[in-house]
Amino acid sequence: MTRCSPRTVLHRAAGSLAAAGLLAAASLAGAASPAQAADAPVFTLGGPAETALHPYPESGKPKSSTVGISLNNPSEDEENGGFGGSFTLTFDLSGVAGVADVEFEGEGNPDCEVTGTKAVCEDWGIWPGLYDAVNLFVTAADGSENGDTGTITVTGEADGATFTPFTTRLTVGGPDLVMERLPFRTELTPGEKQQAPITFANRGTRDADGVLLTLRYSRGLDIPQRYSNCEYTVDAPDQPDFGSTTALCSVEGSFEAGATYTLATPLTLEATERAYYDTFLYRIQEDSAAQRAAQRAGAAFERGTGGVLKAVPVKKGPTARSADLDPYDNQQEADFRTKNTADFVAYGDDVAGAEGSTVKADIGFRNEGPAWIGHIRSGEDVATVDFTVPQGASVTSKPERCRAVQADGTYREDQKSPAPRYVCNTSMSVRDGAGLDLPFELRVDKAMVGASGEVTVRDTWLQKPKLPFDPKPANNTAYLILNGEGDGSDSGGATEGGDGGSGEPSTPPTSTPAPEESAPGTSGTSGTTTSGGSSAGTAGGSGGGGGGGLASTGSVALIASGTAAAALAAGLLLFTAARRRAARQS
Repeated sequence: MTRCSPRTVLHRAAGSLAAAGLLAAASLAGAASPAQAADAPVFTLGGPAETALHPYPESGKPKSSTVGISLNNPSEDEENGGFGGSFTLTFDLSGVAGVADVEFEGEGNPDCEVTGTKAVCEDWGIWPGLYDAVNLFVTAADGSENGDTGTITVTGEADGATFTPFTTRLTVGGPDLVMERLPFRTELTPGEKQQAPITFANRGTRDADGVLLTLRYSRGLDIPQRYSNCEYTVDAPDQPDFGSTTALCSVEGSFEAGATYTLATPLTLEATERAYYDTFLYRIQEDSAAQRAAQRAGAAFERGTGGVLKAVPVKKGPTARSADLDPYDNQQEADFRTKNTADFVAYGDDVAGAEGSTVKADIGFRNEGPAWIGHIRSGEDVATVDFTVPQGASVTSKPERCRAVQADGTYREDQKSPAPRYVCNTSMSVRDGAGLDLPFELRVDKAMVGASGEVTVRDTWLQKPKLPFDPKPANNTAYLILNGEGDGSDSGGATEGGDGGSGEPSTPPTSTPAPEESAPGTSGTSGTTTSGGSSAGTAGGSGGGGGGGLASTGSVALIASGTAAAALAAGLLLFTAARRRAARQS
């Protein structure tokens, strides 16, 4: 949902000619054809249902509040769904006479003329989406009293369009619920518990008829109590969020103006075994069906089965429901850092295919825990999977989240042709037990024995590849092996259109290094056998050259002649088929 003003769009036009062109184009769009006239657009006016006004002071200027009147164009066609005609908005202010003073002068507002208890604002163009049409600047009227209330009705008019009217209420005085900040310990260890005696005050001019306590805590935290006057929901596992739990607790009672309240029994906040970076939000609002519906936001909640959560007064101060005088002090948040680790384990694949065929490979990593990792505040990606393409192959299909880079891991402009290396970022959170699965398709350009490419999960910074939370860097790297010498090649080799492999972690093969190319009739020199793993920084490197691990581990043997290549490819396929038949029969 986009909130902006049509006037802002025009102001952004590059010069008067661009603005004139936009106006002309929109004017043509506004000239509805007969078919369009039959389907006249309907625009909806909206805003806050109720706004509380600070009482008129005994001295000094009254404190102003802003009431934003919105205009919604429901069209989803951003290019052609705009309304290009002029329109007027009319405000009936008679309902707040003696209750509130209303002003329309302010930056971003259209031209408005106030005559008595009526205001008319003229504007042009309604773009698709939700817009701030007019901001009303309201104060309690001189002579008004606590509890005085009235309404403002807004209507719209335009040729070729209709408007759904809107009414908002202004009330002098009201509750002002303020959540107090708790002195939490923020450096924790797994399993550590502490009390959360939620405390709030009503600093307004009127009592609050019931309060709604909202608690939201990320995946590494828990509040074991499940109260019967609270309802709970947990973020869905397939959503790219922090696995947070949200509790909405309706606490009955009249909460007096000037009084402070705390929970009869403090909550227990626990850092679980999967805690790492976590946050806890606690908010207080006056309770109502509309407020609860807004907080649910369409999610499915389940009611608790424990006791009743109650709030008791801490100290007495000097009941009709009203809006909050200052809604910006109703909420507090606390961030926690738990001393914990997460083991990110990379996995590769073993695939086989004849020269010219396409194979499918599944690579990625898993978070073996115990912690979940989430960058709650910054929103940055947690990690990167760094994949070096095996020698003799080229990528024909990659996941959308992956981008091509140069062999040394640096930026690459060309994202369409095959690259020697790819990097794939995670989202801003990786839950324990989850990870990143990356299906690739590769064309076998040259038949080679045991070609391998590294699959490394590392930090997003190429120059600092180490994952700060991972105590086991040795398993951050695995290998995608192409046409291995019978070493697991039955786990997923594929000819064109075939299946892609098991996705299990793999290790580099032990084989003879590639012979140097020589003249016909002579033999190349042979090398020594190599094997072994790699640390977390192998594929990430330090940002320097050297190919970033391109075919650096697991030697390859280039097949010198076309005849030998064809024979080897056929042998590999027959060997793979035999191994698979044997596996099915065993």
